[in-house]
Amino acid sequence: MAGKKKKKKDASLPLLATNRSASHEFHLLKRFEAGLVLTGPEVKSARLGRVNLREGYARIRNGEVFLYGVHVSPYSHARSDDYDPVRPRKLLLHAREIRKLEKETKAGGMTLVPTRLYLKQGRIKVEIALAKGKREYDKREKAKRKIQEKEIERAGRSRSLS
Repeated sequence: MAGKKKKKKDASLPLLATNRSASHEFHLLKRFEAGLVLTGPEVKSARLGRVNLREGYARIRNGEVFLYGVHVSPYSHARSDDYDPVRPRKLLLHAREIRKLEKETKAGGMTLVPTRLYLKQGRIKVEIALAKGKREYDKREKAKRKIQEKEIERAGRSRSLS
């Protein structure tokens, strides 16, 4: 098998939208890449970055995964007679991944949250994460830890300057 090249993982995929609040609201455990079924004008709008993932979540219905609450703004040059910007959109995953996700979410306390929307080889993909909701005290603890780290860093800098 001489001459066969390994593909590099491209960490710099063009991001179209992110859900920054997801990591604040949830413990993100496992991440999955899924294709997204969109109409033509939705694809154009998504490529312009006119997507909001903040209120989004995914559910499994009849062995299929659907994305709810994701707002895709109408494309300005398309007809928008009966366009619903928050309609449920089907996600494309392998059957074994769907079974695994269904098992995990039915176990309790888990949900599926979209974290990123990006382009990969000309196709729009969505990254969904298996997530567990954070408690209020988890959020406060994280904020305290962040403040302490900043203070330690600031003290370290002041020592190195003197």
